[in-house]
Amino acid sequence: MVPNMFDLYLRRRVINSVGLGVSVLAMLFGLFWLGWILWTLLVNGLPGLGMHVFTQTTPPPGSSGGLVNAIFGSLMMVVIATFIGTPIGILAGTYLAEFGQRGWLAPVTRFINDVLLSAPSIVIGLFVYEIYVMKVGHFSGWGGTIALSILVIPVVIRTTENMLRLIPNSLREAAAALGTPQWKIINFVTLRAARAGILTGVLLAVARISGETAPLLFTALNNQFWSTDMNQPMANLPVVIFQFAMSPYEDWQSLAWAGALLITLSVLILNIVARVMFRQTPNSH
Repeated sequence: MVPNMFDLYLRRRVINSVGLGVSVLAMLFGLFWLGWILWTLLVNGLPGLGMHVFTQTTPPPGSSGGLVNAIFGSLMMVVIATFIGTPIGILAGTYLAEFGQRGWLAPVTRFINDVLLSAPSIVIGLFVYEIYVMKVGHFSGWGGTIALSILVIPVVIRTTENMLRLIPNSLREAAAALGTPQWKIINFVTLRAARAGILTGVLLAVARISGETAPLLFTALNNQFWSTDMNQPMANLPVVIFQFAMSPYEDWQSLAWAGALLITLSVLILNIVARVMFRQTPNSH
């Protein structure tokens, strides 16, 4: 009996060591490529960064210029899309978590939301192109905003539902025992308790749409000049990066690397804020 137990213990140790080693190797393999990408981005993007990037508009070939119009256009569309998609996502996620235990509507909504989460963003761009751009007859910032807001909604829905489901039912029961109406329980108890996780989901949704190129190619397109008219084609960083990186001009390629570095740093900062500033603490309730 003792040798058999020793052999079993030894076999488990070997299997555990092999599994751990394979997992570490897989992690290092992924980190290697990620580090290579970030290093290439820094090497090529840092030389192109300067005050001209934030003070001049996108230039014609052979001229000096910057990305201020593209940065402004991206900020406008991302901010407006977030304000459109976030309330819809929070309300839908709240319904799924608080009222979606019975009936057919909640399972169908979850299924559609899963489809939207996994759908390629280019499909969303084609959808908005068909229902909006073709109807108005021209590309516009509003078209890009609609496409980005559709991408925000499923992320916020999933995050809101998951965060609300993590709230203990004892909090709801305690409030209900005091005679609190259900809408007040949701508004003043569960949503407040889950606000850190919901805000994290919103910031992650913003990080996702900040670098989307495909939907904007079919909706906002691009504009070489400074423009605040959302009803006209609007410059944005993802499309400018795509066009400049494909060009044969070195000055355009340098601006493309600088723009890619700006988006990467912005997403990095948003992720840090989402995980640090809105981190759930033991005393947050």
